[in-house]
Amino acid sequence: MVHENDDTGDALRRLEAEGDDLSRARDIDFTVVFPNEFTAEKFAEHFRQAGYRSTIRLSQVKESHPWDVLVVKHMVPSHSAITEFERELQDCADTHGGRNDGWGCFSEPGQVAHA
Repeated sequence: MVHENDDTGDALRRLEAEGDDLSRARDIDFTVVFPNEFTAEKFAEHFRQAGYRSTIRLSQVKESHPWDVLVVKHMVPSHSAITEFERELQDCADTHGGRNDGWGCFSEPGQVAHA
């Protein structure tokens, strides 16, 4: 499969190189960072009410945005689906001073056929 030349495309190519079957749905973790706990919690609650698992933690990975919100979406990891959900996350994060900080998932290797 051909993927865009960006960070998401690079990640999808790495998964494929590891033998991942990208047609299989799985939980994908999206991280959005915030400057304070209050805004992080408001954002997390918005996505909880929409039916997603969403947790917050003080990671302090980014000095200006030390609060991480992890939103989990069960989906097929396609470039368009990931990009669309990241846009949805960012649209909401904009109202709370947050910003996307990437996504990740566990590899789902394809079934090996035995002769």
